Amino acid sequence: MPRYRKESVITTAAGIQLSYEDRGAKSNPVIILIMGLGAQMTVWPDELCDGLAQKGFRVIRFDNRDTGLSSQLDEHGTPSLLKTWLSRRLPIQSNIPYQLEDMANDVLELLRALNIKRAHLVGASMGGMIAQILAANYKKKVVSLTSIMSTIAPPALSAPTVKVMLKLARRPRQSSREAAIRYTMRLNRLIGSPAYPVDDMTLRQQATANIERAYNPSGFKRQLAALTASGDRRHLAAKIKVPTLVIHGADDPIIPVVGGHTTARLIRKSKLRIVDGMGHNLPPALIDKMTKWIAKHAKRADRKRLAKKSAKKKARQPGA
Repeated sequence: MPRYRKESVITTAAGIQLSYEDRGAKSNPVIILIMGLGAQMTVWPDELCDGLAQKGFRVIRFDNRDTGLSSQLDEHGTPSLLKTWLSRRLPIQSNIPYQLEDMANDVLELLRALNIKRAHLVGASMGGMIAQILAANYKKKVVSLTSIMSTIAPPALSAPTVKVMLKLARRPRQSSREAAIRYTMRLNRLIGSPAYPVDDMTLRQQATANIERAYNPSGFKRQLAALTASGDRRHLAAKIKVPTLVIHGADDPIIPVVGGHTTARLIRKSKLRIVDGMGHNLPPALIDKMTKWIAKHAKRADRKRLAKKSAKKKARQPGA
């Protein structure tokens, strides 16, 4: 079972409460983990968080708004996903409670509250999209970017992807605990990694822990509306100058592998790692590798930043 640590809360200027967990020495370089659509921060494996902390980082994971123990914005109701989708193509209005840019601002508020000047950003799925927005628009705040199973451009919807999305949309009508657990298990089977299957007992344990911590289906739909409304972010690619690592599963059923290829191609000098047999999750068997990849990438970015800072300092000295 997951071993949750003591969590803390900050409140943003907009009144959003963000629940977060902080591990590692405060003086270490900071890694912020940004989770994806409808997923609580506890989806980031403890093994990854502890591994990065052991490699010399301060690691912070948090619940996005409308997820987990952060603010649930139920006063905004449940937006129409169809209207949200159509509003991007037709001159009709859609009631979108917030956008990905607002969720990116939540990350900035978290940094301010914790007095963190800059950080390495690691984002999974929608979290990768939020991290891309930050890397493009707040260059001084971001040291490096790691985009996992995400994309900077909406991929063309294939028949298999549409089939999976339709299955995921069939959330249980009844609000019973067991129905929610079964739905979560089904979701994790659908998006999981074919080469790294998880047994039913583990799936049930994970789903039960997730539901008992927090469960808010309407929050998922508001996040999905924000994601749908965000559209194409290819225009941001040229603005992302920080070292970027793209990790993507070759068998991702939600964001096909072409999304990873496109992201790496558009972001200048980014590194791409395609993982055979990986789907749209973080398989335990791959966590050790991912920890090494992320830590190596972040340390290289730190050295690059410090070398550039040193060169500028020398250039300003008299007689240089």
